[in-house]
Amino acid sequence: MSVDWEEVNTKLPFARTKEDFAKRKELWDAIDVNGNGFLSLAEVTKGVRDVLAVDELFDAIPAINRSFHHCKNISTNPSEHGPDFIEFREFRLLLQTLRQFFEYYQAFDRIDTGDDDRISKEEFTSDGLKAAMEKWVGPVEDMEGEFDSIDTNEGGQILFNEFIDWALARDLDIEDDIEPEED
Repeated sequence: MSVDWEEVNTKLPFARTKEDFAKRKELWDAIDVNGNGFLSLAEVTKGVRDVLAVDELFDAIPAINRSFHHCKNISTNPSEHGPDFIEFREFRLLLQTLRQFFEYYQAFDRIDTGDDDRISKEEFTSDGLKAAMEKWVGPVEDMEGEFDSIDTNEGGQILFNEFIDWALARDLDIEDDIEPEED
């Protein structure tokens, strides 16, 4: 799958500029269709599908879910509406993590050659992956040892949540995306 990274970056306005703030406000209003001032995970997912309208983003449901929950987990202020909703003050972070976790999803999907939403040790240690992996995260001395360190639940497979935790720690950056403008 070839991702149009320029389109993704344009549709996720998270920079700290007046222009992106205005775009965020417009995007928020389009996603918050009932106008109650907060978004559930279902509303965010529907907004990705209907408002952002980037098929590749919508196909990355695990990235949407993890981004939503990541924002709720790192939010420093208690939510007026509880832990199951995003407020506008969290929306910029949601868009930023959605962009980041979508990139991680693309990396995960490239490794998951069995298309079973998990990475086996065989997939992770396959010939040719080490070079790509080192472009993404830097030197990896022992691919089997790296696999074991990512597989924190010791299930013998790397799940997307485990992959995200590792990708965040290693500052993963796939080589063929177009980075968004810095804020």
